[in-house]
Amino acid sequence: MDARKGNIYEILNGNRQFLTPVYQRYYGWDIEQCTRLWNDIVEMQKKGRAGHFVGSIVNIAEQVMPTGIQKYMIIDGQQRMTTLSLLLLALRDYAIKDPDDATINARRIDSMLLNNEYESGNERYKLLLTETDRDILIRLVEKMPIPVDTRSKLLDNYKFFAGKIADKELQPAEVYESIGKLQIVNITLDRSIDDVQAIFESLNSTGKELSESDLIRNYVLMGLEPTEQTYVYEHFWRPMELLFVYGVQDSVMDKFFRDYLTMKIARIPKKDRVYEEFKLYHLNCEFSTIRDLCQDLLIYAKYYTDMVFKRSSNPAFKSLYEDINDLRMAVSYPFLLKVHNDYADGVISEDDLKLIIRLCISYVFRRSICDIPTNSLDKTFATLRNEVKPDDYVNSIKAFFVMRDDYKEFPNDEKFAAAFVQRDIYSMRTRNFILSQLENYGNKAPIVIENYTIEHIMPQNSSLSPEWQQMLGANWREVQKTYLHTIGNLTLTAYNSEMSDHPFKVKMDMEGGFKESALRLNAYVVKLTEWNEQRIKERAALLADKAKQIWPFPDMTAAELAPYQTVEKLAERYSIESYDTNVFTKTLFEALDRRIQNLSPDVKREFKKLYVAYKLDTNFVDIVFQKQRLRISLNMKFSEVIDPNGICHDITGLGRWGNGDVELYMEHASDVDQIMEVVEQAYRLQADE
Repeated sequence: MDARKGNIYEILNGNRQFLTPVYQRYYGWDIEQCTRLWNDIVEMQKKGRAGHFVGSIVNIAEQVMPTGIQKYMIIDGQQRMTTLSLLLLALRDYAIKDPDDATINARRIDSMLLNNEYESGNERYKLLLTETDRDILIRLVEKMPIPVDTRSKLLDNYKFFAGKIADKELQPAEVYESIGKLQIVNITLDRSIDDVQAIFESLNSTGKELSESDLIRNYVLMGLEPTEQTYVYEHFWRPMELLFVYGVQDSVMDKFFRDYLTMKIARIPKKDRVYEEFKLYHLNCEFSTIRDLCQDLLIYAKYYTDMVFKRSSNPAFKSLYEDINDLRMAVSYPFLLKVHNDYADGVISEDDLKLIIRLCISYVFRRSICDIPTNSLDKTFATLRNEVKPDDYVNSIKAFFVMRDDYKEFPNDEKFAAAFVQRDIYSMRTRNFILSQLENYGNKAPIVIENYTIEHIMPQNSSLSPEWQQMLGANWREVQKTYLHTIGNLTLTAYNSEMSDHPFKVKMDMEGGFKESALRLNAYVVKLTEWNEQRIKERAALLADKAKQIWPFPDMTAAELAPYQTVEKLAERYSIESYDTNVFTKTLFEALDRRIQNLSPDVKREFKKLYVAYKLDTNFVDIVFQKQRLRISLNMKFSEVIDPNGICHDITGLGRWGNGDVELYMEHASDVDQIMEVVEQAYRLQADE
């Protein structure tokens, strides 16, 4: 390893070329970062500072070409090196446009800092980026035209610097001088001596410089031989990257890798541990080569981006993907990745795939209408693959949904319809989606929801007109309060402002009013001469019946469900009275019980034969009654607990009622706060998995 302090002029000068390897991310600096660099330059110059440290560049010395060009492979620092090159380009182009300004020599910048003057082809360029950015940078260096619709941060940042130079906050000569004062540590590694992968990980150990997907790309490609590296990148990795929309590529790819891992290991990696989890998965996965692994990633990335970006040549699938996005059902992606792959492998039919997607949509939507907390949805979908039986694929999924209860419940028709007619639909984020679905279901000429606005048939104005008060009856205030934002009172119109707070008859008969409406949502309304509580309830019931068809409950016969129902003896029912308690221990229990259940609506309490259990997917804390105290078991390893008060005991390997290796006692009601400090740790450990 050779480390030298210098500046960009010293680094670029001479017969040198800096290459960005295929595994490096594309150029990603934003205007914000360029602004920060520019402000540093301005401040340094105006305050007469001798220099300003901007970071390091780490590269690997490669072979010297017969032409004498020394090549370096950049493994860290390509962002700042590329940005400084864009600034030099802007300076050069200023000099070309303004030949009267003799303070800047365009040819010197070109021949010393941008080009290897006497070389041709790719070796001509001092900096050669990855395929994504290469063409744009070459076009800028060669002053070639760039297509008008080109989207590139390279181009954006070049224009930013060109604008700053044109504004002359600093004279161009001062800018050139200041660039030379920017201090850079240039670190050159020897591939035969230095552990490049280890150094790379050390440089990016904070996770701030690179995204999780960037780290994975480097991990996958860096260790390959050059020919294999190029093959894997061109045939698998690059095609995968191109599936992700420019501008959101980093964030969506990070989510993809997390969902891919969740699908593979049936466990949700923490957001900041995706890279580490991927490395563990790679060491233990079914693929013998990186090539095979990357081929698998490409396959699943296609399924993933189709869903995320609503792509499909099949109108039915495109519509389903739009519904998934409207409902923000990202939690379902790990499971749906598996289902799409099983469809591709011929395990299930196209109709089966559509049905399963619709079931997932219905599950998420019905729960939202019934206001069931969403905390558990990610875990439900993460583990759903374990419930699938290949020989009875669809029924096994249906049975899973049918038999859920409590916080995993799939609300049945009765519960769903009751909630649907009462729910404040207008305040829901999905209100447009709901009304659009109700209007367009089964419609061969669907409307575009964006062309309409939501209309309250009974107006929102708290000071209703005498006509409305009379129509609604003596309790009109209560009627308005109860039904205003419910589905029975909501519709769509292109004449919202014209209808305003007008009486019902006016809304009916006016130009563009309900009588002239061709919308299915208004089919019931147009038949009426009055609008009151009874009519709102009748319309709501009709729409609820339609909603049950759009978002159906899994249909299973008793015979189809029977194999999935466990035949159990009637379990003995336990309660607080089943335990040997007294007034004192009951008081302790009530104080602790209330605090534990308040952790989350997803916490489920069960009275077992020997202890009281609190669980999410499984127990995280158990309570045993003793004569004058409560014994508490935490389902975690003793090494995991943070116990500043020293109240926990290690019971690893000891036989105890309850779960886990941590034990503590509650002897006084005043102990509840410090006990909850460690109980919450056990809860979070399970909730965050």
